[in-house]
Amino acid sequence: AEVKLGADDGALVFSPSSFSVAKGEGISFKNNAGFPHNIVFDEDEVPAGVDVSKISQEDYLDGAGESFTVTLTEKGTYKFYCEPHAGAGMKGEVTVT
Repeated sequence: AEVKLGADDGALVFSPSSFSVAKGEGISFKNNAGFPHNIVFDEDEVPAGVDVSKISQEDYLDGAGESFTVTLTEKGTYKFYCEPHAGAGMKGEVTVT
């Protein structure tokens, strides 16, 4: 799955912001607009036992086209956000099946 960081129209969103992947399928987050961005998984909004420090990208992606890929191996719902733009509503959710 590929997720754009910032919409084509410049909106501060994950695009798509809600999606599903199969267990073990890679998710590529790619800088598109309005960066810098990062991808932080909320420790209270992931399946039990998941270490968010191992799946988050807290360092900023600050160049066009920079990307971060993560593979989630526990089934369930994961919520994530961009620290600099969470207040603007840059949040997302992925369901692993």
